[in-house]
Amino acid sequence: MHTNDTDHPPIPDEPIAGGHPAASEEPSDFFRGRRLPPNSTPMRLLGVDYVHVPTSNGGDLYLTRYGLPFVDHLQWENWRDDRWFKENRERLNGTSVVYRIPTKVVNDRAIELVVKYCRVGEDVPLDTRAFEEFTQAEFNSPYEEFALVMELRARRAGVRIRTHHPLAIYVPPERLELWQTGRKVHRIERKKAKCRDVELDILRGYVLIYQWIKGESADVALELTLGDPVRRAQEMMRLTLKAKAELQRNGFQVVDHKPAHVILRCRQDGSLLRDRTGDYAYALIDFELLQRTAEYEQKIQTSRRASYLRHQRDRFEVRANLKCPAHLKPVRILGVDYICGHADSTHGMLWVVGRDPELFDYFLPERWRRTPGKRLSDTNQTYYTLTKDQINLVWKLSRVGEQPELRASDSRAARVAAWGYNSPFEEAAIALELKSKGIDTIYPRAIYMSGLKSTRADLYVSDSRRYESHREWVTPEGDALLRPDHNYLTIWGFWNGLDEILASKDEAYCRGVNLEEARQNGIVTAPEARRLLRHQQQKLRTAGYEDLLPKPTHYLLSIRHGGSLVLDEDGTPAIRICNFELIRKRAT
Repeated sequence: MHTNDTDHPPIPDEPIAGGHPAASEEPSDFFRGRRLPPNSTPMRLLGVDYVHVPTSNGGDLYLTRYGLPFVDHLQWENWRDDRWFKENRERLNGTSVVYRIPTKVVNDRAIELVVKYCRVGEDVPLDTRAFEEFTQAEFNSPYEEFALVMELRARRAGVRIRTHHPLAIYVPPERLELWQTGRKVHRIERKKAKCRDVELDILRGYVLIYQWIKGESADVALELTLGDPVRRAQEMMRLTLKAKAELQRNGFQVVDHKPAHVILRCRQDGSLLRDRTGDYAYALIDFELLQRTAEYEQKIQTSRRASYLRHQRDRFEVRANLKCPAHLKPVRILGVDYICGHADSTHGMLWVVGRDPELFDYFLPERWRRTPGKRLSDTNQTYYTLTKDQINLVWKLSRVGEQPELRASDSRAARVAAWGYNSPFEEAAIALELKSKGIDTIYPRAIYMSGLKSTRADLYVSDSRRYESHREWVTPEGDALLRPDHNYLTIWGFWNGLDEILASKDEAYCRGVNLEEARQNGIVTAPEARRLLRHQQQKLRTAGYEDLLPKPTHYLLSIRHGGSLVLDEDGTPAIRICNFELIRKRAT
């Protein structure tokens, strides 16, 4: 009864707390201005806004916009208290552990809940036909399930799909033995590899809390209202196929679609409630195997990339009606505008270049940190990757605080050591200022600080000047912006065209090749490469800058798909700077 050539970087791994972003039905800043519970924390996981509330028993409660008004009812002591739960629960039919449970009376009201124990990581019991069609079926993690349900509720592709309201995710404090969970290590590891947006602990339980929806499953409701078994079977088949088709029209499918997942409501006169078309009004439940169709998944990726390109083009625009969500903050560091916020999945920090908060989610570490990467440098940790949103990025481990290693016989050694490596924030500021002076550079996109403290300070950091010079800048919590015991990654656009062109026509019109590769591949001769490098140093000096250690690998040529070089106005090959570690303003 019921209602994604791999070269992974050797830097410390982080506990990426378990995705895809959901185009949910909720406003991006739903919790702004609302009264939140004490000790609560707004956060956004897989595109869904939650308020995280620690529970009195040491557990965790993640409230959605639907659950926030019922925060008191959803405290574990008001529904999961052992005695209350045993005396008032009703086990619902199905292969999963699902109960209907009323809460205790709180504020003169009790509410009906459906609580479901998440089966993520367990074997999926499918019949032979379903197994052949969905051989890779996996139970959703709790955060995946809520994200998909929110997205489904927001869809309006011809017909609205009704569901019960997802209220909260409750994570009890207890850690179980593996044999008690029923989970398989390989299934959890596969799920973690796919969805790293939120924490997923193989030894903790997850309880999904939905609001009870009045009605009966289609098989029960039709048995109550249709006496003819033949007609009843026909109606049940028709309704089940209709619900499946309308679900697919909205871009979703359920691996084990059953009549029991379709809820009908009986009226007082014994008839079934109908919609505007005259057919049965129904709602869907049970979403542990809900997934997007392949066609809709591709459409989502294409749409997100197109949106990204538009927002990236306009990232510095000042818009009077643009408001930052409560969990993000606009900041200005060394003359550069950023949107700053926490990377909740890793407990790190993220600064996204520009004034547009809509760009923030694209640079969360779970979108790019574990996607296949290709190493671009033999001397430092620089990697290319295609993110989950099909965005080309280059990320690089900052060497701020390290002492540049040059041979003592190198005439440049003293000047390089006297300056030291730039901080990530200095690199971004230099790149943007050079661009404003007419010198082409790659685009700085974001700066990420790892959540884990690292041993880097003990092993590599011997130059503390940047940490001292950056003291005036702090995080929203008042912590130092630049810390020696954390890794910093600079994130850059992979050069394949101007932002302004890509935003209007999503088609890379060139590729970047550094001067050393160009010389090796015969695109330019060795004398030409040296001349171009000298020419670029002269341009830097004219702009008031100098590169303390210019290398051919730090400068890109742009090559069109037809093989021709992109030229500057003076007819020389266009050069674009791609390394800013040791570029500084010239002394006046």
